[in-house]
Amino acid sequence: MMSKRVLALVLLVVGLILLFFAYQSSQSLGDQVTEAVTGRFTDSTTWFMILGAASAVAGVVMLLTGRTRRHF
Repeated sequence: MMSKRVLALVLLVVGLILLFFAYQSSQSLGDQVTEAVTGRFTDSTTWFMILGAASAVAGVVMLLTGRTRRHF
């Protein structure tokens, strides 16, 4: 049970780090020019956002579901 909690925390931290990198990347000059011209972020920024959000959500869900199970 403890390894599931550790995995959940790792997923949450990795997700937050990826979201931070996505934010930093979206603020770069090159990415802002690309967004202004095409209306979209670059592919790498988009993948950072998608994978970061998915990882963070998976970590939170694992943490929440791990605590609610009680055996009587």
